[in-house]
Amino acid sequence: MLVAFSVAPGTSDSSGSVHLAVAAAVKVVRDSGLPNHTDAMFTTIEGEWDEVFDVVRRATLAVQEFSPRVSLVLKADIRPGYTDQLTAKVARVEEALAAGTLEG
Repeated sequence: MLVAFSVAPGTSDSSGSVHLAVAAAVKVVRDSGLPNHTDAMFTTIEGEWDEVFDVVRRATLAVQEFSPRVSLVLKADIRPGYTDQLTAKVARVEEALAAGTLEG
């Protein structure tokens, strides 16, 4: 499964930045050893149900060290029997764009 999630503290520093709390969450994800990708809005991780949601829980707890209130948004793609979809899904889109065959 793939899970894209965003976790942030409910409060920020005086500049409005939440980067330190987000960095703590991303460290949890990277230390997990699961395949992952972080962009400006979400971190996506790939693995089995229990291991992925354990990482999300621990990342959320890491952010909670910065603020007693935490916001968590997540989206999951649950497709049993498929692995390496973190990169394969993007590769299929890039192939379609390169081939120029975008008709359904």
